[in-house]
Amino acid sequence: MHARFVTSTLTGSARVIKAGHPRAASLAFTAPAVRKFFHTSPWTLSVNAPEAANTPPTHSSSNPPMAFPCVDQLEQRTQKFLQSFDGGPEPSYSNPVSGYSLYQHNEPFLLDHGGILPKFEIAYESWGELNEDKSNVILLHTGLSASSHAKSHPANTAPGWWEKFIGPGLAIDTNRFHVICTNVIGGCYGSTGPSSIDPKDSKPYATRFPIVTIFDMVRAQFEMLDSMGIKKLHASVGASMGGMQSLAAALLFKERVGKIVSISAAARSHPYSIALRFTQRQVLMADPNWNKGFYYDKVPPHSGMKLAREIATISYRSGPEWEQRFGRKRSQPMTTPSLCADFLIETYLDHQGERFCLQYDPNSLLYVSKAMDVFDLSASISAETALRRARNTLRLQEGKGSSAPANAATPPEEQAAACSTTVSPEKQKKQEQQDTPKAQLSDLKQGMSSLKDVPALILGIQSDILFPVWQQKEVADCLREAGNKNVTYYELDSMYGHDAFLLEIVNVGSAVKGHLELKE
Repeated sequence: MHARFVTSTLTGSARVIKAGHPRAASLAFTAPAVRKFFHTSPWTLSVNAPEAANTPPTHSSSNPPMAFPCVDQLEQRTQKFLQSFDGGPEPSYSNPVSGYSLYQHNEPFLLDHGGILPKFEIAYESWGELNEDKSNVILLHTGLSASSHAKSHPANTAPGWWEKFIGPGLAIDTNRFHVICTNVIGGCYGSTGPSSIDPKDSKPYATRFPIVTIFDMVRAQFEMLDSMGIKKLHASVGASMGGMQSLAAALLFKERVGKIVSISAAARSHPYSIALRFTQRQVLMADPNWNKGFYYDKVPPHSGMKLAREIATISYRSGPEWEQRFGRKRSQPMTTPSLCADFLIETYLDHQGERFCLQYDPNSLLYVSKAMDVFDLSASISAETALRRARNTLRLQEGKGSSAPANAATPPEEQAAACSTTVSPEKQKKQEQQDTPKAQLSDLKQGMSSLKDVPALILGIQSDILFPVWQQKEVADCLREAGNKNVTYYELDSMYGHDAFLLEIVNVGSAVKGHLELKE
């Protein structure tokens, strides 16, 4: 009679099964209560002593189990939330530092994809004196996760995110200019976003917040400027997502923008950057605490947020900088390698994720990053957006609401119908012709043709992988080919990657200062 060895999935021990005799069914598959318990804790199973289930095996393994302090730390943070929301780690975005002013828009605001905000607020801060005719205003646009606090001031003395670029005699000279910086709608630092209260039911919007675009953010900003009596900007300035806003402002309100400064940005998102942001959103939404966006009275998805930030940080800096700063050094070289943060580069990413995960609203990250993905200045996209906006405006005026179910899930049967829609061969051939790189570039040039009379500074960073320099060169080339004879284009040789616009004070600052002070 033959015999075979079988290793138990429950204890790790080996036992002999004799051929020809029926094998008893595994306990894990015959007892529903035990089966549930086993999947919860795969280390051991003891029917008589379930409290031992979380204890790693010590008698049946060749080696002891590893320690995971990084996992323990995340679990401890969750426990703090569970024990007491009052005594737990309160997210800073839920109680932002004061020091900003609020613009309140008390009329319905129609968004580009059909959603409606019954009202909205914009948090803003300003520096420098406004001149008599209000012609010295610079609108400073933020990146994805920045607040309106670009520079310290008496009401908030903490350093701002562009602290060394704004001030008397600096890149943006407050002896000459009045600088206004806003937190975008969709954000979480004072402006209306997913964490804001929906006036209809006095509860946070969460993922009932409608999809927003870069153009929505800019249109809301200009509503604020209108209320201030500011007819024309001296310049629209921004980096990263702010650079997208800067271009969008000039496209929407070309008669009201004197100059453009767009740093480390693009006229349309490219697939690599879309993929990076998609991955961040997927990681965040995979956190069970995300709860489809409804977590404001519960444990926030801090683990997913931390991982999303770590992915983002990889795209913000460059390999050459990390090679110089960290190399292959380990934090504790004399110890056994760990599956948690071990190399210095890993400890850096871990620190960045820890620092950020409770500072920014996860839902805002989802919405604002998606706005970056769909950004496109191409003529065809602009025409579609303008048509959709006009139709929805008409419906709003007629009291029928918006035409797009922006706040509702699409039924599965409608999704299936959309996916199975048959396209005629003629239409498919036309679409293929429009989708060639040459046709897309022509479409983009046409879309940017209205900016031919706006002086522009376009600046890129050679080591930037999130917004590679070919995208800034594409912007400059499109402007020039559209007839703009006042385009200044720089490629900065910096090892700091995308974040160089925050760190290269001299090089970036001098280029910005020169363009802003250039006489037309």
